[in-house]
Amino acid sequence: MTSPILPKKDRMLKWFRKYHKWPGLIFALFILLFAVSGIIMNHRGIFSSVDVNRKWLPGNYKYNNWNMAAVKSAVKLPDDSLLVFGNIGIWKTDSSFTSFRDFNDGFPNGIDNRKIYSLLHTANNRLIAGTLFGLFEYDNGWKKISIPVKEERIVKIIEKNDSLLVMTRSYLLVANINDKKLKLSKITVPAAEDSGNKVGLFRTIWVIHSGEIYGMAGKLLVDMVGLIFIFITLSGIFYWLAPHLLKRVKESSKSRIKKVNRFSLKWHNRLGYWSVLVLLLTSITGMFLRPPLLISIANTEVAKIKYSKLDDPNTWDDKFRDLLYDEVLKRYIVATSDGIYYSDDEFSSVLRRYSVQPPVSVMGINVFEKMATGGYLVGSFSGIYQWIPDEGIIIDYFTKLPLTEASQDGSPFGAISVSGFIGMADGSQFVFDYGGGAIRLGKSGIFPQMPVEVIKKSPISLWNTSQEIHTGRIWEFLLGPFYILIVPLTGLASVLILVTGFFAWWIPYRRKIKKQESVTLKT
Repeated sequence: MTSPILPKKDRMLKWFRKYHKWPGLIFALFILLFAVSGIIMNHRGIFSSVDVNRKWLPGNYKYNNWNMAAVKSAVKLPDDSLLVFGNIGIWKTDSSFTSFRDFNDGFPNGIDNRKIYSLLHTANNRLIAGTLFGLFEYDNGWKKISIPVKEERIVKIIEKNDSLLVMTRSYLLVANINDKKLKLSKITVPAAEDSGNKVGLFRTIWVIHSGEIYGMAGKLLVDMVGLIFIFITLSGIFYWLAPHLLKRVKESSKSRIKKVNRFSLKWHNRLGYWSVLVLLLTSITGMFLRPPLLISIANTEVAKIKYSKLDDPNTWDDKFRDLLYDEVLKRYIVATSDGIYYSDDEFSSVLRRYSVQPPVSVMGINVFEKMATGGYLVGSFSGIYQWIPDEGIIIDYFTKLPLTEASQDGSPFGAISVSGFIGMADGSQFVFDYGGGAIRLGKSGIFPQMPVEVIKKSPISLWNTSQEIHTGRIWEFLLGPFYILIVPLTGLASVLILVTGFFAWWIPYRRKIKKQESVTLKT
């Protein structure tokens, strides 16, 4: 017998239900993981003290040879010892790296609270550290220093004469380094000469996706979106499982399952259609924050959204990345997310942009140092280069070839994801690759394997674990480079699930309304 031909609306309803059900079941795990991890990522400070033992994660998350940004750099002390710092916090060692001593006493609990971006030993023997969550000075343990801005993420600390300059992602602060208690104040950094008072499309989509665009209220709204995703996913799974459960449970339990199923289905539908637009917005924006779709927006700038977090009078809001002072040129050099600029007049006029820019990954600059041989050393996930801006020269620091020539010779541009660099007084140099760890340059010295104690005291934060889940990188051990497809595929699946789910509800709902209207007219 042939199946009866259903009316067009019934065929459409059947199609919507089919493509709501199966993608929903297939992508349920990914949607749940994205929702939970997203909520955690929205509140880094709250979860900063919570760590995860690396043994519970895939093998590629275990430290090996100082990888995963374990080391950013090192600072030499007067007694010839070194303070090695980075994602592992701060560890004291000798010039031969033969032993390591924990130097993190005073930082709050949690590996996130000792993520060190900058460390400075001053001429008057003070030790200042810039972390993810603030500025600290060492005095028989690390003590937090108050700063006059809400933003606590410190990206660089430098010393110039009697001044201590502290850079956050949005502000430049200054204090007299001879004051017993450091009192920092803001320096007004003028706009760049090429400033159009615009903001990157990537950042715009980022703050929309996280809800940060409207501060804490926006974040809480996105948290609610995450909770809705969790509920409708779990209730959808339960609705699918309920008929199978009813066949296998005792008669006394069936009424309870039916009751729970009715309740969950009712709110599955209600929450779904009430919030479908914001759920779609969250899904679509998330797709563009990771490759391959990220590539299409990475270099695009757009107007600031009025009355939002982006509509900030500070043209450098969330753009500062690093800072140098060149004593010879009497010049400040400022690395930003928009490029590298300089000021020859103590920030009295607009910042000038260098006409020749070194390659810097969208992930940001990780190495920025003045070189004794001339120019600057610039390292990021795009590689490491000697940059001589006044001569328009960029040299690959590994191959020693000019950038264009290195590219023509097939040099693997960006093959080394540089996360740190240590240059020793004896000429020894070590580059730290995010994936591979310590790399010796030339034949100068050997960097030791990570001591067991360092590994033991360097777990991964819950926030970073959530980030690995939210970006899909957690699946790299299973899928290799194809893990980058998880975010866009889950995003597309979420859009399909939401759209088909809405119409799977809307068609019967409209029929019900029309039927009620028809009955009302007849009576």
